[in-house]
Amino acid sequence: MNIVLFLPNWIGDVAMATPALRALRRRFEGSAHFIGVMRPYVAEVLSGTHWLDETLLYQPRTAVAELGSLQLVQRLRSRRVDWAILLTNSLRTGVLAWLSGARRRVGFVRFGRGPLLTDRLYHRRDGRGYVPSPVLDDYLRLAYHVGCPPESPRLELATTPTDEWLADAAWRRLGMNRDSRVVAFNSGGAFGAAKSWPAEYFSALARRVVVEHDCHVLLLCGPGEREAAEQISRNADHPRVVSLAGEPLSIGLSKACVRRSRLLVTTDSGPRHFAAAFDVPVITVFGPTHIAWSENHFDRAVHLQHEVPCGPCQQRTCPLGHHRCMTELTVDRVYRAVAAQLLDKRPARAA
Repeated sequence: MNIVLFLPNWIGDVAMATPALRALRRRFEGSAHFIGVMRPYVAEVLSGTHWLDETLLYQPRTAVAELGSLQLVQRLRSRRVDWAILLTNSLRTGVLAWLSGARRRVGFVRFGRGPLLTDRLYHRRDGRGYVPSPVLDDYLRLAYHVGCPPESPRLELATTPTDEWLADAAWRRLGMNRDSRVVAFNSGGAFGAAKSWPAEYFSALARRVVVEHDCHVLLLCGPGEREAAEQISRNADHPRVVSLAGEPLSIGLSKACVRRSRLLVTTDSGPRHFAAAFDVPVITVFGPTHIAWSENHFDRAVHLQHEVPCGPCQQRTCPLGHHRCMTELTVDRVYRAVAAQLLDKRPARAA
């Protein structure tokens, strides 16, 4: 049996889909060939894992024919897909699943795609809106719907030898080694500016952490965040506050750096889920987003959010222009959470 899985479009959501992928693989081991359909920029999240037998990259509205909708449909039809399981909620993927010829199409009814599905699941609603609930649980609901037994919600990722080699090289160049106690900071995020904690707060926190806890702070970043990471490092004005801005960046490098860190301090973005997958304690500063949507049930996670009358608004930029949900979340409050985590001596979970 050929089962195509339409994977989420966000890095963190792909990480949160791993319990469902694990459940599906266990349920159909030896009897199904799993084909993962995903955007090119999230594919590296799953590098080193074993749940997919084949990967098809897809990018809508692209000039690259090999990544377009027509090519994807042709490839899926050539594979004679039996089932399509949609971890996405878009109408577009509903259409693609229908065009693939899959006789069973399983997904949540959203954006008018209900008629395209053979197996329809529904999100809980509160009036006209949806009740905030973990997308991780929704992914598992899809797996349970097709017969998977109960599965742990624990996130699971892997690094490749190349990822670890790149991390080794970066740590050497930045004056760290495997014995260094490192606190990783992630200040970026693809969602929008509203999720960002002020850069000057990150700088002040970084300096305080290295001075008072005798450790290194490593600033993670994506390709579009190099300048911001470097600015935070410069403003911290301490030799043990360093960044990956000068390194050959990749998701694999970020995974490897998070995996070997003592703690991650981050915005509500993809790398916080890397920490959960590698059993690394994580402190997340939340601004405009409902914590419930991205809850990953990690027991070594601390969520910090400053309550404001206008939030959480779920907007990419502050509609009122003041961004109080982030600017009033103080450095002192985040530092207290960091200090408590660094004093926690619990061992890492066995792999």
